[in-house]
Amino acid sequence: MQKETVKADVVAGVVIEQEGKYLLVQEKQPRAYKLWNLAAGRVDVGDTIEQTAVKEAKEESGFEVELGERIGIYQEDAQDAVKHAFACTITGGELSFPEDELLDANWFTLEEIQGMKDQLRGDWILEAIEALHTNQ
Repeated sequence: MQKETVKADVVAGVVIEQEGKYLLVQEKQPRAYKLWNLAAGRVDVGDTIEQTAVKEAKEESGFEVELGERIGIYQEDAQDAVKHAFACTITGGELSFPEDELLDANWFTLEEIQGMKDQLRGDWILEAIEALHTNQ
């Protein structure tokens, strides 16, 4: 019996922290409508994971960032995208988001995010934020 091979997408995202709060963006696309996510996106052919993380931060938050350490790599099952989360430092820009892709962008404390588990796009978001928070 031949096993089915699954090709998973690769996603890169950033945990943007400022003054003890973390930036989340609210999805507009139908399959994740109103769910909160990190500034993140699918890695395109020809781009590195790191390039994608920086690009998505700018596109979805308006901030220019410098990447720090990779916080973690997350995948819940074989069909799920492999998600890379990075710490980052804001180096420029101001908060703005593409209204055709996102409903909102907002700052939340760790405690607020912990209380929003059912409103997050995936468990990896809280895991990455908690991991960064613990290491600060």
